[in-house]
Amino acid sequence: MRTEQRLIDTVAWVHIVNGEILCARPRGKGIFYIPGGKREEGESDLQTLVREIREELTVEVLDRTAAHVGTYEAAIPGALVRMACYTAEHLGEIAVSSEIEELAWFTYADRDQVPPVDQLLFDDLWRDGLLHRN
Repeated sequence: MRTEQRLIDTVAWVHIVNGEILCARPRGKGIFYIPGGKREEGESDLQTLVREIREELTVEVLDRTAAHVGTYEAAIPGALVRMACYTAEHLGEIAVSSEIEELAWFTYADRDQVPPVDQLLFDDLWRDGLLHRN
């Protein structure tokens, strides 16, 4: 008997500077993620993006500047992760909130330090010349 996979529906902010992408490691986790998070009931992609980035990085993402980069899916044990990715301008100085332990700027060489769904984004960014190799 086949059971239906649980869907983890997320939205992420693709913030690239000088060929490096901003990644965050949440408190108590051993892995880095593209900043963002899970959609709450009834939220649009952009509402989720604005809320999550404010909560994690204490900046305001300007939703009117948002551009869809892509939507990626990857299976993890017991679930399917879907990540809708957007670039957008922001106001304020990026800083960690109480949810985030550490920020880092990654290149394509750091691909193995992020989850499988994030790795798909890294692949596309590198292929498009937006992410440096090292």
